[in-house]
Amino acid sequence: MSTRLGDRTGRRWWRLLGLLAVLALVAAGCGDDGDDTGGGDGDGGGGGGGDFAGETIEVAAVWSGAEQEAFEAVLAEFTDRTGAEVTFTSTGDDIATVIGNRLEGGDPPDVAVLPQPGLMSDLVADGALQPIEEIAGSEVDEHYSEDWRTLGSVDDTLYGVWFKAANKSTFWYRPEAFEQAGVEPPETWDDLQEVATTIAESGVTPLAVAGGDGWTLTDWFENVYLRVAGPEKYDQLVAHEIPWTDESVLTALTHLQELWSAPDVVHPESNGMSFPESVTTVFRGDAAMVFEGDFVAGVITDETDAVVGEDADFFDFPSVDGSEPMVVGGGDVAVLLTESEAAAELIRFLATPEAAEIWAEIGGFTSPNQNVDTSLYPDDITRRSAEALVEAETFRFDLSDLVPSAFGGTPAQGMWQVLQDFLRDPSDPQATAERLEAAAAQAYG
Repeated sequence: MSTRLGDRTGRRWWRLLGLLAVLALVAAGCGDDGDDTGGGDGDGGGGGGGDFAGETIEVAAVWSGAEQEAFEAVLAEFTDRTGAEVTFTSTGDDIATVIGNRLEGGDPPDVAVLPQPGLMSDLVADGALQPIEEIAGSEVDEHYSEDWRTLGSVDDTLYGVWFKAANKSTFWYRPEAFEQAGVEPPETWDDLQEVATTIAESGVTPLAVAGGDGWTLTDWFENVYLRVAGPEKYDQLVAHEIPWTDESVLTALTHLQELWSAPDVVHPESNGMSFPESVTTVFRGDAAMVFEGDFVAGVITDETDAVVGEDADFFDFPSVDGSEPMVVGGGDVAVLLTESEAAAELIRFLATPEAAEIWAEIGGFTSPNQNVDTSLYPDDITRRSAEALVEAETFRFDLSDLVPSAFGGTPAQGMWQVLQDFLRDPSDPQATAERLEAAAAQAYG
């Protein structure tokens, strides 16, 4: 369920030659005939009417099953508007290798939807991506926050449109357990600790932690760290411009220590618990709450008898030391790999609210587009999670997906291993920070 779906191995691929300037691309595509599928007016277009009839473009993404079907509904709407036929290729989780091999073979897909900004940056460094400022810059400015534009840019040049997002700043809980203990969802970190203590006193284990999966613990750290250190320090830590022994890291680890070491708060089997097990532990009645992203709802529905919205609810990650609303999350960014005018038109379409609303109405989807009609989301839970994401004062991408994978995304080493050890014994934040710094220094080289 983590968004770390690519294989960021630092692999470099052959550079594509002969890239055209984007302005020339758009001029060739739009000409002087006044037809415009995307349009700068935010209506998602509709004037194309077959401008690209007879053309075929290929889109590659990690999605399969229900997600693929939903995205293909979006692509079908694009075909209706433009006449261009779109074929979809599911890469599975190993999208970096698939795209790399296609580039080496001289046959890349026209558009790829990538699960990591780091992979986008790698492709830019290899000369494999077309800049899209003249294609979709105005739509991005109109429909997205500055944080999402920044995430879609490399060296201040826009290369990607973020189409799908995940809110990884949510606590999921059983309302019955809260009612039994006489507590309400907490709004601050101090409140969270008080609520956990009260639930424990009521005879219920407050918290199931997926300690068997290191990526969930990186999400814990990232949420606390963003709130105690702020977005600028968060970015500095991502770039390793400050060490992991910085006082801000110690502060975040100390907050986690206070919660994880509190008597009877963490489920005793948490050290070996997988992410799905942490969710089922709560919603089969053996704990009161679990922290993870909005995708917890899918596990609840698939693996338990609990009904989301009735037996299961969520609250936003609490404010820490007075922090403003913030969200850590993941997402999928659409990028352009060829000079196809029809593919450029698809990139522009994906930046519009209308494209996102197609999948939003189907369900299982959150859009970072601020102008999506949230009433179209199929249930209140999804709607609230999406609104928390787009209305957050600050959004930052999952830190462990931004750092070298040897440090942030590999089992039994780096952040995963160090934080798993810290969950087992949270007594020494200083030693934990030193281990994190040693692992980071090695990974960054």
